[in-house]
Amino acid sequence: MPPEEPPKLTLRERKKREARRALGQAALRLTLERGLENVRVEDIANEVGVSPRTFNNYFSSKEQAVCSFVEDRHEGMREALLARPEGEPLWESVKQAVLTQYSREGEPDRAYVARIRELMGQLALRGEFLRSHAAVEQVLAETIAKRVGGVDHLLCRLMAASVESAVRVAFFNWFTTEGELLLPTLERLLDELATGMPTLTGGVPKPEPTTTTLGEPLC
Repeated sequence: MPPEEPPKLTLRERKKREARRALGQAALRLTLERGLENVRVEDIANEVGVSPRTFNNYFSSKEQAVCSFVEDRHEGMREALLARPEGEPLWESVKQAVLTQYSREGEPDRAYVARIRELMGQLALRGEFLRSHAAVEQVLAETIAKRVGGVDHLLCRLMAASVESAVRVAFFNWFTTEGELLLPTLERLLDELATGMPTLTGGVPKPEPTTTTLGEPLC
């Protein structure tokens, strides 16, 4: 099945996407500078030069705006996955789409990530942060399903969840291990998932199923 062309955005759609992203970036920046309790919707709107009413067209709360950088990733990841070559193995396509997105962002700054981690630990933002991650996982699962022609959606969700878990583990390792680079670690984890984690299992062949006296597998 040939790869699906990413949808072409109209000028209006591009402007809406840019406005939403600008508001989200302003919300995160102001919150990092002042603290969430000291940032109002009016402050975020003024930073971008729009009205609070315009802000409300894109976000239902300042918390949602602050966490929107997580969901912004799904746009690039979705487009990259749908554009991968026809006939390429699925895991390779997914891996390259994920790495393309994070390569575009570049190696993160540890001090900046530390501030974001501290911020996302606040109760007011934690639920919105988790909801944003769930939304990214859902979009990735739907895109995988499109890529393979709509086969078992349960397995597509499992694959998307595995990828998101690899991203979280890679980030945690990078954040807690001095000198580690994020992208090589993420690539390694995705490769391990794609091949059944041979480093962990030692590549031991699966044992033959135990059989009953009638020769039927016990499963």
